[in-house]
Amino acid sequence: MLELSTSDYVVAALSALLLGFSKTGLPGAGILAIPLMASILPAKLSTGVVLPMLVMGDIVAVAWYRRHAVWGHLFRVIPFAVAGILIGYVVMGRITDRQLQPAIGAIILIMLALHVWRSRRPGLDERLPTGIMFAGGTGLLAGVTTMMANAAGPIMTIYLLAMRLPKSAFIGTGAWYFFMLNLFKIPFSMRLGLITPDTMAFNLRLMPLIFAGAALGILAARRIPERTFGMAVQILAAAAALRLLCA
Repeated sequence: MLELSTSDYVVAALSALLLGFSKTGLPGAGILAIPLMASILPAKLSTGVVLPMLVMGDIVAVAWYRRHAVWGHLFRVIPFAVAGILIGYVVMGRITDRQLQPAIGAIILIMLALHVWRSRRPGLDERLPTGIMFAGGTGLLAGVTTMMANAAGPIMTIYLLAMRLPKSAFIGTGAWYFFMLNLFKIPFSMRLGLITPDTMAFNLRLMPLIFAGAALGILAARRIPERTFGMAVQILAAAAALRLLCA
């Protein structure tokens, strides 16, 4: 069984709420949950614990936005993302917890920097390329980062921006992308011993909080001051990532 203190369970509960919220409310919120979970669990195990939580949130997102996916954009990027996941799987089989913990911190900081860079460049989506090389590069990078740290959100945001999708199609396409890729990752995480009966029992205890977070996200999607909340999430995620990097 996973041996966690009361404070660890509080962190896990907060992570579950954030992951659920990120799937239907503010996508960037989920990036804070990744280093939080890695701070209370061994780094490799934390990726396996987070993955089923992401799938639970994906189910809600797909159910809510199921009619809005643009499948042509998905079919272009998914083969490259699958290749990236396979690369990440090989790396995960050879890396230790001590090596992965700062790696997760570094990945989160890079993803945050990418997000900040994108947000400070108005009209970026109009200048991004849309060819197969762009889809291949973003897909491959997203696959590696999602397998190693469940942190491909900012990369996929840039890809979807380049496709110039309306808001509903943007969310729906992203929801289906992460649902399919996260399901694809599960057998690999099980083979690595990162998803076990104990971790699944832990996931089941957190399931109500994931769904509660997703429900809050739906309610808050049109009301929340996105800029203020997003900035707070980025600052907290950066602090958590630095803690992993310096541990």
